Amino acid sequence: IILKLACVLWLPPTLNFSNITVMLVLQGAALLMVYNWHYQLSPGGSSPPDRKVHVLLLSSWRSGSSFLGQVFSQHPSVFYLMEPAWHVWSQLRSSNARTLRMAVRDLMRSVYQCDFSVMDSYMPNDRKTSSLFMWYQSRALCSPPVCYLTPFGQITNDDQCFEECAGRSFEKVEKACQIYSHVVLKGTRFFELGSLYPLLQDPNLDLRIVHLVRDPRAVYKSREESALSFKMDNPIVLEHKAVPQAEEQYEVMQEICQSHIRIKEQATQDPPPFLKGRYKLVRYEDVTRNPLREISDIYDFVGLKMTNKMEAWIYNMTHGEGKSNVQNAFQIISRNAVQVSQAWRTILPHNKVKRIQEVCKEAMSMLNYRTVDSEEEQKRLDMDLYMPEDPEEFIWAPAGTQDTENS
Repeated sequence: IILKLACVLWLPPTLNFSNITVMLVLQGAALLMVYNWHYQLSPGGSSPPDRKVHVLLLSSWRSGSSFLGQVFSQHPSVFYLMEPAWHVWSQLRSSNARTLRMAVRDLMRSVYQCDFSVMDSYMPNDRKTSSLFMWYQSRALCSPPVCYLTPFGQITNDDQCFEECAGRSFEKVEKACQIYSHVVLKGTRFFELGSLYPLLQDPNLDLRIVHLVRDPRAVYKSREESALSFKMDNPIVLEHKAVPQAEEQYEVMQEICQSHIRIKEQATQDPPPFLKGRYKLVRYEDVTRNPLREISDIYDFVGLKMTNKMEAWIYNMTHGEGKSNVQNAFQIISRNAVQVSQAWRTILPHNKVKRIQEVCKEAMSMLNYRTVDSEEEQKRLDMDLYMPEDPEEFIWAPAGTQDTENS
């Protein structure tokens, strides 16, 4: 009624009732669209909070982080980007991980605040939305206002997004980032927590860290299958040391395992006050065994609510029969997650398993991954390598937060 009266009072007399009716319909549709956007973007259908939540999915390559990234990306309240740090590493390849960590941190701080001018140093001037690394794996970049392929609240298809949403204006990335309650970034290029402390202390950020780990033997098997994907990263991780090719993967695995030790110790052994309650350790194997329970727990930690659509998507993606694509190491398809997590046991030669257990011995002990002493033990799939001996001592979350049940 108010809108109709306003139109009658404000519109010039040359407009007839038919014109006014059309304008009223358009105004009503616009209001409905704005309301729907707010409803779909917020957990449980409530209005988005004034203060954003920022999440770092902290992991290492081939640890299930692409899947868990999609668990965030497909949620209707999340703006997600996969590996923005890739842009730093790809432009500064002659440096090493230690010297690049500050540049990566500063880039992430800006992205968390939806300021993408930071990309000026790492992208061409004529950049588009599709200039972002693996952009099509972000549902938010396949949805309004960037692209109208995927309506708000719907699950996106990255193949369709790649085909239909490439070449969109880069300015729309900032606009998209601003309308979501959660900004989630995936990162595999941090090897300690100290460089992230300024982000945790920043009053403009509400940063939560989800630290995803995986059995090093499974990581090694996956890295071996997609070795070409790491030609840029391995020298940076190893600080450009001369390493025999046969030893390179083991040296990288040792660095990765040591990083998990450092991160967990910094977060759980007398952590600084600003870190308490903002760190959560997650094992990939626990997610594969009971995905809905574990992912619901992760959502609770970062302040997201499980939706019916997400429940159905998670179940489908973890109970399928698809095969991994070696040519596309980052492709997420419906697979039997438990079988995927155990595949190394029947594929890797035992001598390689023994070597990984040697270079990652301390990390495996800390993360409760049991070793195998023979090829027979390795191939005995009824022998559980992932359950802790004393579940009550097996605490994922820091003091003050709810402990994660283990399946």
